Amino acid sequence: MLNNPSSDEIVEMFRKMVVVRAIEERLGELHKQGKTRGPLHRCDGQEAVGVGATAALRPNDVITSTHRGHAHYIGKGCEPYRVIAEIFGRASGYCRGRAGHMLVASAEHGLLGGNAIVGAGIPIAVGQALAFQLDRSERIALTFFGDGAAQTGVCHEAMNVAALWKLPVIFVCEHNEYGLTVPAAQQSSVRDLAIRAQGYAMPGMQVDGNDVVAVYTAVATAAAPARRGEGPSFIEARTYRMVGFSTSDLGGYQPDSEIEAWRPKDPIARLRAVLAAEARPGRTEALEAAARKLVDESFERALADPLPDPAELAAGEYIKVG
Repeated sequence: MLNNPSSDEIVEMFRKMVVVRAIEERLGELHKQGKTRGPLHRCDGQEAVGVGATAALRPNDVITSTHRGHAHYIGKGCEPYRVIAEIFGRASGYCRGRAGHMLVASAEHGLLGGNAIVGAGIPIAVGQALAFQLDRSERIALTFFGDGAAQTGVCHEAMNVAALWKLPVIFVCEHNEYGLTVPAAQQSSVRDLAIRAQGYAMPGMQVDGNDVVAVYTAVATAAAPARRGEGPSFIEARTYRMVGFSTSDLGGYQPDSEIEAWRPKDPIARLRAVLAAEARPGRTEALEAAARKLVDESFERALADPLPDPAELAAGEYIKVG
């Protein structure tokens, strides 16, 4: 059907979700061993949003990410090895070891970079969409943000100007029920954020964020009118963060009953069941094994790489004018 992924695309989305989960789990293990620096923001349980949304884009489309962006990076085509190298400050990382895990950028992959400031990627994507419009390009920008960022003024300002100027941008809200440690019900006057799109005269839709095919279809549906010059769309993907806000999170604020209610909705387990019913025996197991092997090899390779040369600290940061 129109805007639905092919069977090969579904298999690839499954593989990428497993890659992301394996990275997150290994990062958690290394953090407990004291081998990471600073807090890490894992996206266990949310992989379907980042992977499904980016799969529906063209290679030359761009995205802005968040502090919880590993699924965005892998979904957009970044190599696990170079992402991991960047997280651990290695010279072989996408930003030569200077970005850490939140700020990874890659022009080659249309990744404008993550942002440690809540909601700050939203106006960046809108600005890029304006550039595409002025260039009469069919390229689009997509911005990821959470339900916490949806409450910021910059989000509303960006949505307003994007709709006013009919910019080719898609707003994807990863609604994971918490803004840091605060439940969504205590920070938003409405439960369903998608209805806010009506206030800006743009299409708004709510999808099951743990269904990677549903996310893909929603983004593909929004991308078509954006490319035709008909303006932006807002997608609210309902999902759940199965781990704490970051690896420094002491927890205790997510009720056990809530976590257990979401556990069966795991996006990887759900797609695994679908693929297992459709594919020849052993195919999903082989896909997962290969994905995890890739991640293991990527960690081994990245951690063996050198740190950046201090003498090159300012390289690429400045340009000479005149």
